[in-house]
Amino acid sequence: MSWSGLLRGFNTSLTYGLTLAPRLWATRPMATLNQMHRKGPPKWPPSTPGPTAGRPQLKGVVLRTFTRKPKKPNSANRKCCRVRLSTGREAVCFIPGEGHSLQEHHVVLVQGGRTQDLPGVKLTVVRGKYDCGHVQKKK
Repeated sequence: MSWSGLLRGFNTSLTYGLTLAPRLWATRPMATLNQMHRKGPPKWPPSTPGPTAGRPQLKGVVLRTFTRKPKKPNSANRKCCRVRLSTGREAVCFIPGEGHSLQEHHVVLVQGGRTQDLPGVKLTVVRGKYDCGHVQKKK
């Protein structure tokens, strides 16, 4: 047997053998024990706070009030207001209930809670606190 035949067979077995074998090391590199000891346990990134910056409620000042149209299957005029929050951010808030007397410069309390059919509206005004009165009883 010649050297060329041996090398040719060795070469083909190497190429076919590597393509048929699953490459576990190429899909996900595993850390060695030394690397795991040096780096410690994996640390997950902190969860990003919502529109109220991780607080249950925020105080804000009304900049303007307006109405918005909801998404496709629903039809109404949803009462909204643009509010400057105590954190310095501006946000659009939904005003629940029937009828309100909110105007510019009124102070409101805002809590998280998105309105499903209004895109981008993730906050709700709390009725009966500061300048936003309770919902009036029907007569």
